[in-house]
Amino acid sequence: MKRLFTVIRRRGPAWDHAQSLEGQALWQPHADFMNGLAREGFVVLAGPRETVNDALLIVRAESAEEIRARLDTDPWTPSGHLVTGEILKWDLRIGSL
Repeated sequence: MKRLFTVIRRRGPAWDHAQSLEGQALWQPHADFMNGLAREGFVVLAGPRETVNDALLIVRAESAEEIRARLDTDPWTPSGHLVTGEILKWDLRIGSL
């Protein structure tokens, strides 16, 4: 059964801190990949967190292993722009998605 997870993706060694998000190498392939995950309903919410150099994703999946496998195919993973960090099950108690 699919459930919700929180995922932290951190900037990796290839991240160019002198460039904006959209100015990073492979920006468009990464954006297309993430938009595809959102269209599928796999990524429910996602975005960078201010001042901490990472992004928070809310994902609907069967397991943490499924999440890692899917995010490993993001062009920014093998390029070293993003590293998948913490993946935790999340029980939404107030509100809805």
